[in-house]
Order: sequence, then C-alpha cells, then structure tokens
Amino acid sequence: MNLSIFSSAIEGVAWRGWLYTVFILHFVFACQFLLLQPLVSALDGKADAAELLDRASQSIKVKRYNEALDDLNAAIEADPKLSEAYLHRASTLRQLCRYQDSESSYRKFLELKPGNKAAEKELSQLLQARSALESAISLLDSREYTKALEYVDKIVLVFSPACSMAKLLKVKLLLATKDYSSAIAESGYILKEDENNLEALLLRGRAYYYLADHDVAMRHYQKGLRLDPEHADLKKAYFGLKNLLKKTKSAEDNLNKGKLRLAVEDYKGAISLDPDHHAHNVHLHLGLCKVLVKLGRGKEALTSCTEALNIDGDLTEAFVQRGEAKLLTEDWEGAVDDLKSAAQKSPQDMAIREALMRAEKALKMSKRKDWYKILGVSKTASIADIKRAYKKLALQWHPDKNVENREEAENKFREIAAAYEVLSDEEKRTRYDRGEDIDEMGMGGGGGGFNPFGGGGQQFTFSFEGGFPGGFGGHQGGGFPGGFEFHF
Repeated sequence: MNLSIFSSAIEGVAWRGWLYTVFILHFVFACQFLLLQPLVSALDGKADAAELLDRASQSIKVKRYNEALDDLNAAIEADPKLSEAYLHRASTLRQLCRYQDSESSYRKFLELKPGNKAAEKELSQLLQARSALESAISLLDSREYTKALEYVDKIVLVFSPACSMAKLLKVKLLLATKDYSSAIAESGYILKEDENNLEALLLRGRAYYYLADHDVAMRHYQKGLRLDPEHADLKKAYFGLKNLLKKTKSAEDNLNKGKLRLAVEDYKGAISLDPDHHAHNVHLHLGLCKVLVKLGRGKEALTSCTEALNIDGDLTEAFVQRGEAKLLTEDWEGAVDDLKSAAQKSPQDMAIREALMRAEKALKMSKRKDWYKILGVSKTASIADIKRAYKKLALQWHPDKNVENREEAENKFREIAAAYEVLSDEEKRTRYDRGEDIDEMGMGGGGGGFNPFGGGGQQFTFSFEGGFPGGFGGHQGGGFPGGFEFHF
C-alpha cells in the first residue's frame, strides 16, 4: 500500500518535471523568435538589397535601364538606407531624361551622404540637361533648328544619352534642316532599340518620303499602322503619299495620251499637295513645263522650268525645255543661253544641238529688220495683202506729205520700200523666211545700201494699179490718175 502511494508520487513528480522542461524549451524558442528574428531578417534584407544593387549595375552596363530601375526600387525598399541604390537610380533616371524623379533621388542620396562631390556634379549636369531640352523644344517651335540641334547634341544627349525624347527631337530637327540622310540614320538607331517605336517609324518614313524614296516610306507607314491603325499622323502620311502618287500617275498618263490640258491640271494638283516635296516636285515642274511648251503657253512654261531649276540647277532637260519656252516668248538670247548650258552638260545629244541651232538662227533673225512687222502684215500674207499694205504706208509716209518731219518720213519710207522689195519678190521672201542673209542685195536695213531717194544709189521701180490719189512734188513723175510707174 505504501509502495503504491510512493510510486504514484514519483510518477507525478516525473510528469511535472517533463511538463516543466517542455515549458522551458517553448519559452526559449519564443524568446529566440521574438528577439532574434528581426535581427536575422534585417541581415537577410541587407543581403537581398546588396544582391539587387549588384544585379541593377549589371543591367545598366547592358543598357537595360527599366530592369535596372525595378531592381533599384526593390533594393531601396529592402534597405531604405542603402545610399548607393539612390545614386544609381538617380543616374539611370537622368540618362533616361526623367529629370524630376532623378533630381529627387539625387537629393535623397545627398541627405544620406551630404557633400558628395560626384553626386553634386551629376545633379548639376541634370539641371543643365533639363534646361537644354526645354530650350531645344522652344527653338523648334520658333524654327531655330540649328541652334536647337546644338542644345540636343552637345548637352542633352551628352548627359542623357538614353533619352528617347531627345533622340526623337533630334530626328525632327534633322528633317526640318532637310538633312534627310542623317534623319534616317538617327531614327534607325532608335528602331534598333525599339522596332515598334511609332514615332520613329513615322519620322523615318518622312525622311525617305522627302528623298522621293516612296516605296520605303510607304513600308514604314504601313508597319506603324499595323501596330496602331488609328494613329492620326501615320494615317495622314500614308494617305497623303497615296494621293500624291495617284495624281502624278494621272498626269503622266494624260500626257502620254495627248490629253495635254488634263495633264496640266493634274501636274498642278500634284504640286499643290506638298509644295515642299522638292525631290518629287522637281519632276512635276519639269513635266508641267513640257506640257505647256507643247501647248505653246510659253510664259507659264518658263515659270515651271525655272521652278525645276531652282530645285536642281543641273537638270539638263529643264534647260532644254526652258530654252524652248523662251523661243515661244521670243526671248532669243535667253533661249540660246539655256540651250548652250544644256549642250555643255550633254555634248553628244544631237537633239539639243539642233535646238541650239534653231535658237541661234532665231536670235540672228531677230536682229534683222522684220519686214512683215514694218508693213503690218502677217507672215502668211498674200502678195495682194503686201501690195495693199505697201501702198497705204507709202502714201502715209511719203516725204512730200510730211514736210514738218521729213527726216523721219524719209527713214520710214526707206524701210517700207525695202520691206516691199523683199516681200514682193517670191525668191527673196523665201530666202528671208528661211533666215538667210540677203544683205548683199541691199536689204539689210543697216546704215548703207538701200536709198529710194537717189543720191547715186541703186534705182528701184514699183508699179501700182489705181495710182496715187494726188500728185507729189519734188520728185520725178508728179501725180498719176491711173496705173503708173513710180521711179526713184
């Protein structure tokens, strides 16, 4: 009985000891968890932050800036006192020209590391880059393109080399200065980094467009529209180019079909679509000039060919067509000059040489007396028309009827008589119309030779039917009531 009680007492003590031991162990574990875990977590967080910072640095080296920023943000969240993470984030944001966020990170770093010279210098560069970018945008609006390019190249892209906004702005400025090849190159760099950059596709397409490489321009517009079918500027560029090509083809087709007036309207319409598209418009102006020459509209043709030469001063065909236009407007010397220029540029072209010969002949003829003009008749006038005109003018300017201006009348009468002498003779008239020299016959209209008033010169006889209505004194013959011969 006593042993049983003792045994039960021993077992109770053992259970209490076991329970006490369990309690002590749990208490120790609880203390460890409550007191040591924050310290362990802090140590683990710092280790994670350092790892994130290292990974961000690697991403920056290969220009994966967005990945770097994700890691830097995570590192700062893990360790808000990690100053290097703020500095790296500030620098990365500056390169991307996210200036406001970058400035905040620089200032946070300087709170942690006051007086840091490197950070202060980078912050100063940030402020310069931001100011330069704002100035460049303003200069673009005021069309001061060259100065704006200097700001972008020498400041913004030096301190913010990954700034997409600045790169696109540079391409816009290159387009504005008509440096299309450089615009293509710069936009190409952007598309290598981001092949789906819609703005870069649009700008590069425009550069090819203004070089008249329309197929390549169209492909850029189409790619952009596949990515964003509702992009307003891409749609405008795409349909504008389609309309230009359609109008140009219509003009060329009408020219080939001989529908010249329709071709004129189409050429003018195509030019009006984009007056600044010089690389294409030079051919439109030239085509328009050719049509106008065919239509005999010399003054308009002259304007069109001059426009073409203003764009391309070495365009041989434009010199040829302008020469033809000047022949139509009777600018003989100008025609010779233009056709000489064309012949010098293309010395083997027989068509140009023939046109030059025509112009030189016309110039030579222009320096002779225009007998048709003197008699006031057309070049197709009949012999009867010529006789009537001569009789009328001879009566009007006979010196005996112009006593008060006898000298002028004598000069006029000489010209009238000389004109009649040539145009009333079929052989002489034919030679004159061909542009041949007939000065040896005394018909040059110059200082010597022909003199109907005698003085030892050659004598000419002119016969008229119906006679003069009254007698003239001072010369042989007097008045003649019927048919007569008038001797000088």
